[in-house]
Amino acid sequence: MADVRKVWIKTYGCQMNVYDSERMAAALAAEGYVAADAPEGADLVLLNTCHIREKAAEKVYSDLGRLRPLKAANPDMKVGVVGCVAQAEGAEILARAPMVDLVVGPQAYHRIPALLRAGVRAVDTEMPPEDKFDHLPQSRGRTAPAVFLTVQEGCDKFCSFCVVPYTRGAEVSRPPARILEEARALVGRGAREITLLGQNVNAYHGDGWTLARLIRELAAIPGLARIRYTTSHPNDMTDDLIAAHGEVPQLMPYLHLPVQSGSDRILKAMNRRHTADAYLRIVGRLRAARPDILLSSDFIVGFPGETEADFDATLDLIRAVGFGSAFSFRYSARPGTPAAGREAVPDAVADDRLQRLQALVTAQQRAAQAAMVGRVTEVLYEKPGRLPGQMGGKSPHLMAVHVDDPAGRPGELVPVRITAAAPHSLAAERLPAG
Repeated sequence: MADVRKVWIKTYGCQMNVYDSERMAAALAAEGYVAADAPEGADLVLLNTCHIREKAAEKVYSDLGRLRPLKAANPDMKVGVVGCVAQAEGAEILARAPMVDLVVGPQAYHRIPALLRAGVRAVDTEMPPEDKFDHLPQSRGRTAPAVFLTVQEGCDKFCSFCVVPYTRGAEVSRPPARILEEARALVGRGAREITLLGQNVNAYHGDGWTLARLIRELAAIPGLARIRYTTSHPNDMTDDLIAAHGEVPQLMPYLHLPVQSGSDRILKAMNRRHTADAYLRIVGRLRAARPDILLSSDFIVGFPGETEADFDATLDLIRAVGFGSAFSFRYSARPGTPAAGREAVPDAVADDRLQRLQALVTAQQRAAQAAMVGRVTEVLYEKPGRLPGQMGGKSPHLMAVHVDDPAGRPGELVPVRITAAAPHSLAAERLPAG
């Protein structure tokens, strides 16, 4: 019998990269590769990279440095850098890291097996018009209870701070028939919850469908109990999508809707093409459609030119909305983006603002969690908890919940009563069904 080949994939960044890594693993499984638990002893190592944050490329080179002794000990081991850093850096990676065999952009994952068979050092950062997912097989084994499903890639918004249009390309929406086929297969293999992914997922327009129509069709799949989607842009929160939040029971009452700033002047400099007031009006319409919806957002502090008044406007917006969570970052210049050459806010000022913003959001998050105590809700069990006899999962509002339930099993959707709130999770007791 032929020797089994092993592949180890390290995934950086967002959920889309997690999904891409799973599909790459499935494609390589068809070539005889099995998953390795660590890079030691692997025949193939792939670093699936993200380029959103500053120094992302340097982190990749640091990881390559740690892999160098393994490559020296096993010259036959293949090393690939894939994803958005690969797209941005291209042949420079081969020049800086001679140990690397493959550099593959995010639209060329399906060609990795052929590149490996060719046996030569190669760079593939083409963005072809074909749907790469047509060439990437699905995993055949049982899946997790909560899974990701990419429906849209790329972005046409060109925010002045963002590299996505340059590394992932223009907006491309997958055909709805293929998405529905994949969703049915995922549910057939055990998925109870599907999160639809896209760099600008609510701009979905496959075959003329809107995201709202896609959600309604997915909701008709027997056994699919929950639907979520991320990441969204305020300008694509259409009437039918807002209505779906109130009309589709499977669409969970949680939405990640990045705003980035509460200052209209900074929003204009970011090329966001919406105002703070427009964002607040969307929030009002969402809450009218689904009163219990919980919102999260993204914030960039210290964007070039941001004044204290601009920052105060952001804090005012946060107070007006009341977020359940948020991702917040100091501005980091991304090479090739319009904002990269602008004068930066001093580090000390940006750090101070970030700490103040995070303190406000943390207070809102803890208040939202404390408000859940005593309520009855449902939890989708995803895996055993940290303690014996405990199950962990998510509430409809995407809050982590742990339940003492020795008989519980992953994939169960169970009624619970929330009994306590901790900084990052909720405790609950299981209730009798019905």
